[in-house]
Amino acid sequence: MSFINGTSLTPASFILNGIPGLEEVHLWISFPLCTMYSIAITGNFGLMYLIYSEEALHRPMYIFLSLLSFTDVLMCTSTLPNTLCILWFSLKEIDFKACLAQMFFVHTFTGMESGVLMLMALDRYVAICYPLRYTTILTNEVIAKAGLLTFLRGVVLVIPFTFLTRRLPYCRGNVIPHTYCDHMSVAKISCGNVRINAIYGLMVALLIGGFDILCITISYTMILRAVVSLSSADAQQKAFSTCTAHICAIVITYVPAFFTFFTHRFGGHTIPPHIHIIMANLYLLMPPTMNPIVYGVKTKQIRKSVIRFLLKGKDNSHKI
Repeated sequence: MSFINGTSLTPASFILNGIPGLEEVHLWISFPLCTMYSIAITGNFGLMYLIYSEEALHRPMYIFLSLLSFTDVLMCTSTLPNTLCILWFSLKEIDFKACLAQMFFVHTFTGMESGVLMLMALDRYVAICYPLRYTTILTNEVIAKAGLLTFLRGVVLVIPFTFLTRRLPYCRGNVIPHTYCDHMSVAKISCGNVRINAIYGLMVALLIGGFDILCITISYTMILRAVVSLSSADAQQKAFSTCTAHICAIVITYVPAFFTFFTHRFGGHTIPPHIHIIMANLYLLMPPTMNPIVYGVKTKQIRKSVIRFLLKGKDNSHKI
């Protein structure tokens, strides 16, 4: 094993071991992952293009959705190409600094994903509870500032991960039983004291995930109260139907996130490593894959825009 600056504590590179115990089926596992990644890239770029090109979708709800799609693309692209190289070609070596960079991007974009879902919950709250002031409250300037603050929050809170991980001694070796560089996966192969890493990781999870879930819960409590107070059952159904796609996106994002977070810290000896690693990959792939499908099926305005876009393309082809 080679080391940086001749020291015996910091390796020049890590070996990402893929999915331990399932090496013989790495190729078969890669096919569904590659399919999901292809759907995620196609779906999210298609959704962003549709929102950009359709005048009817230039509203706060859909601008937040395009921000979610952009985050989804970055989130899955930060790991999947590298994961597929491991599963297809056994290209397992990753430079130490590249590993730290991947760790930074993974946690920054997952934090931003959570933040955008929180902003979308606030958007639904304003739309349902203050419909007449919706466009005056959520102006383009407010949306831009909210998106920027969400990104900066992730960057500021995640940057210490790289320094905390870099300071650790790695005298036990450089093999990481994972498909990508995750903060605790890297820290656990160190022979140093990782208590600070674990405590700070928990603190960041509470500051990002905990805060966002609290805001989402409060928003939907207020939305539920507003919807129930409506006199017409038709109006109640119409108001709440605008939230169904967002609720699905929340479930798709947070269920695998909670599983990954808690098994990393509390279920390490009871859950097989390959289950944990597969779930960790799905945690980064499920939201980007499913969100465009969910919003395409559940959102009436997007369905209409897709149909209009397809018919426009069909008309243009006939003219040619």
